[in-house]
Amino acid sequence: MPFVLFHEFFPETAERETRSITVFPGSPIRLPPAHYGFLDMYCDEPGCDCRRVFLSVVSSRSKRIEAVVAWGWEDVEFYAKWMRSGGRDMALMLKGPALNMGSPETELAPVLLHLFSSVLLKDPSYVARIKRHYALFRDRIDGKRADAAHSEKVGAATATQ
Repeated sequence: MPFVLFHEFFPETAERETRSITVFPGSPIRLPPAHYGFLDMYCDEPGCDCRRVFLSVVSSRSKRIEAVVAWGWEDVEFYAKWMRSGGRDMALMLKGPALNMGSPETELAPVLLHLFSSVLLKDPSYVARIKRHYALFRDRIDGKRADAAHSEKVGAATATQ
């Protein structure tokens, strides 16, 4: 399952809607002062409906990926059924949020995972945005909207509503 940046297909929407968190000097958050961008990526396998996002967390300070957070927003039963094998333990891992095993991460990764869980996932508009990005991305991959410009405009119109 390859994952591709949302920005690859919808650069204007991504430019407007990519979430970042700024940590200022003296902050109680155990991260170096910087902007931390949460760049959303989705599976580009045709026909896949995994309902997951991978977020590459990039620091303005280090200019590198500090963590990759995986998040599946459906319930465990959805992932167990979607996988068709692997059991409940594997389905629990897909539900997330979790650091993605095998992806780049630094010593900051656990704190960034906590920040994602305690700040971003508590924001209903952010959660809705991720699900909307997923739907736009899936429509593009599965050919439901072959015209990328049309999808980009629809995403922009939805974002302003």
